[in-house]
Amino acid sequence: MTSTPPRPVSMSRERYSPGPDLSDRAGTGLPTRTGTPFGASAWLVTRHEDVRAVLGDANRFSSAGLARHADPAGRPETGLTGERQFADAASFLVGQDPPAHTRLRRLLAPEFTMRRMRALEPRVRAAIDEVLDDMRDAGPPVDLVQSFALPIPSLVICELLGVPYADRELFQQLSAVQLRLTASRQERFEAFLALRSYLSELVDRHRGAPGADLIGMLIREHDEDVSHDELVGIALVLLIAGHETTASALGAGTALLLEHPGQLAAIRDEPQCVDDAVEELLRFLTPVHSGLPRTVTADTVVGGREMRTGDLVVPSLPMANRDPGLSPAPDDFDISRKPVGHVAFGHGIHHCIGAPLARLELRIALPALLRRFPRLRLDLDPADIPFRSMTAVHGVDRLPVAW
Repeated sequence: MTSTPPRPVSMSRERYSPGPDLSDRAGTGLPTRTGTPFGASAWLVTRHEDVRAVLGDANRFSSAGLARHADPAGRPETGLTGERQFADAASFLVGQDPPAHTRLRRLLAPEFTMRRMRALEPRVRAAIDEVLDDMRDAGPPVDLVQSFALPIPSLVICELLGVPYADRELFQQLSAVQLRLTASRQERFEAFLALRSYLSELVDRHRGAPGADLIGMLIREHDEDVSHDELVGIALVLLIAGHETTASALGAGTALLLEHPGQLAAIRDEPQCVDDAVEELLRFLTPVHSGLPRTVTADTVVGGREMRTGDLVVPSLPMANRDPGLSPAPDDFDISRKPVGHVAFGHGIHHCIGAPLARLELRIALPALLRRFPRLRLDLDPADIPFRSMTAVHGVDRLPVAW
């Protein structure tokens, strides 16, 4: 039987907030040593200024070193270890440095501009209305995660990429396995292979008849510049990132609002406050713990600590967003707060390319839910809300609600 690995300090959470052990580390103001899911030691960086420095300097802090730490024992397996093969492919785009990263990101960036988001907005609204209709027809009580938080980003990302929505349960299950640290290496690797195989077949089908979706666009306009494996990698990253993180923000965000009825009412009834409220939700919740560790490329100093070439660095996004230097009373949830430069979507060249789409979904979905169900309430004691643990994206496992 495979034992459950200890939870890294960087993944410590207590409900909506960083856990006390992570907060204690941040209290020193200095980078400290910590473990990682790969077994290697790393520097944990928590101050907002230091996190931005690490994420914003791809020359000093490489994103491409994940595979070197994935299997420290270096066990041979068909030339590379299975785990290293998984790490190489699973970190596609997010685990690349310039110029490879620059070339591919430049191809994708036009699909995530504000102009493109405005064109997508009617389809996003239609998807949300469809989900809310289904939720109404099902009647209370429902699990808001399964009935609302997961279906909305799944519908949107499926349409954006050209993935059949009927296949959503398959990719949701396979991506969840890859993000869950309690799954064995073999389970994660097999789930990755299954998802990669599915997406490879999907790319082949698109190649025969490219549509108006993102995969079809890349094939029509950049076929000579993008390989088959790169298309599969792009689809893999966007499919996982495009629904897991937004679903977590929708689920945990609704739970948080239901525990703050005054702020919930403002989002429901005052459209002018929604944009700022979404930024505060993202800052306060910060679904992603850290993203991929960075590798120091030359001896340097961060936050007063000397770091050596080859050291790993884990930037704590939730602690950076709770830095008192970023905003006063950072542990308070306050949608009237003036928006700050939070790092919920990362920073630098790896700032989440899908951030405009995630914001669009949150800005439309949350008010729509609250207006459609003005008597929405938790169907359990708030203290009993089951939060995720040992997974790369924080959120709630389920959220029973009624109205």
